[in-house]
Amino acid sequence: MAPIKLYGMMLSPNVTRVATLLNELGLDFDFVDVDLRTGAHKQPDFLKLNPFGQIPALQDGDEVVFAELELNPPKSSTNLVAESRAINRYIATKYGAALLPTPSAKLEAWLEVESHHFYPPARTLVYELLIKPMLGAPTDAAEVDKNAADLAKLLDVYEAHLAAGNKYLAGDAFTLADANHMSYLFMLTKSPKADLVASRPHVKAWWDEISARPAWAKTVASIPLPPGV
Repeated sequence: MAPIKLYGMMLSPNVTRVATLLNELGLDFDFVDVDLRTGAHKQPDFLKLNPFGQIPALQDGDEVVFAELELNPPKSSTNLVAESRAINRYIATKYGAALLPTPSAKLEAWLEVESHHFYPPARTLVYELLIKPMLGAPTDAAEVDKNAADLAKLLDVYEAHLAAGNKYLAGDAFTLADANHMSYLFMLTKSPKADLVASRPHVKAWWDEISARPAWAKTVASIPLPPGV
């Protein structure tokens, strides 16, 4: 069987999201760096894999799962329809059924919460507080304040849910819902807004629990964080 190949940049939390699941399931894979800064995602070889020229992309033998461009996306959209979450659903379905207990309304609900409610403000905060400084661009304080307030309200809901006896988001077992949060939670804890996690005892306990998983250490070691982060 041909090895699994993950294409992208490990500094991208969307790419890290996929690596997190691959490592969690103990799957061997080759990482192929696709540097957006040099336009590698628009080169012919990569466009053969993903004609939309987006990362991440996953090649699993003859199967290729990749990101698609959304036509006329809203301003707050990531401009992607199917990307790391679609890839992770594919991986979990094929290799990690335990991460997708069925039927599980709670699991499906928290997967949706991550995608539609957690991700937008978390992505903006990571971009403004960590990515922009790396690019030498000024941080938009108004965007930071707005998205920090939005995420704070949402994490209050997480706090109440976890305080109600839920060790993990979907109950007593680690699932895809937890895994899909990890890359952006990690970047948030490395940002000036780390207190969004640290100030909520049950959210912090949950993060401490999932980030202590042995596979996560392997994932973190591959993230090229800039000095001082």
